[in-house]
Amino acid sequence: MKDSADPGPLKLVIMSDLHLVPEGEVSNTLDTAARLAAAVNSVNTDHADADLCILAGDLADLGEAEAYARLAGIIAPLGMDTHLMLGNHDDRRVFLQVFGNDHADENGHVQKVIDLKGHRIILLDSTEPGLVGGLLCAARLDWLRARLAEAVDRPVIVILHHHAMPLSMPVDEIILEGGPALLEVLKTHPDVRQVIAGHVHITTTGVWKGIPFTTLAGGHYNVSLNLPSHARAQERLEGPGQYAVVLADVDACVVHFENFLDRHPVIAAENFGRERAPRR
Repeated sequence: MKDSADPGPLKLVIMSDLHLVPEGEVSNTLDTAARLAAAVNSVNTDHADADLCILAGDLADLGEAEAYARLAGIIAPLGMDTHLMLGNHDDRRVFLQVFGNDHADENGHVQKVIDLKGHRIILLDSTEPGLVGGLLCAARLDWLRARLAEAVDRPVIVILHHHAMPLSMPVDEIILEGGPALLEVLKTHPDVRQVIAGHVHITTTGVWKGIPFTTLAGGHYNVSLNLPSHARAQERLEGPGQYAVVLADVDACVVHFENFLDRHPVIAAENFGRERAPRR
């Protein structure tokens, strides 16, 4: 995509953690297809002026081809360019079979850069088979370093599925492996405006050695805040269903959070544990 000469603000919609399942199924009691359809309707109603919509991983609950095919149909009405990323619940091989190998780079990773309105947007593939927390291998770190070096004249927004900055919560058990190495590469660029992730099912924002990191709650269940001082165990909640809206110009980058669903009942523990069936 060529860089736009339009000096107006950049507007991105970022969804994450969709967890689509085959027709007739639910994920942890939630009708994730209906939730995604509600998100699409919300974006088209309130943010039709967005430049891009980015789906930042965990597109499918168990990486099933039927779920990816269903995803394609649900997001078809989005009135803007849409870009797909992978998370730990996804299956890269099956995803590429459904959506096409042109989504992968020369090393087979589903990642790309988009230069738009004076910004470089980097979609970084942090998924590693068998690792819930994901990993950035040497090849991906080298790729990121090169993409940053190409764009020293413009601000950068990086989007990946996994969180890298410790949050002091139980979700740090599934944090990105090698986060400090990612941070070292990011600091080679003079103007990283945001590093935005999903994965943790909760909204957070912070700064790690000068680099701003943000997570969005996403479209699946949410987790309650659970810091070391909390007496209660962390709970998993029905909502809110949430996507992020990023507004960026030459001076600033702001991340807003749109709750397209706003229910918060606790989901009982027995509703978790669905596993991927073995391949034949």
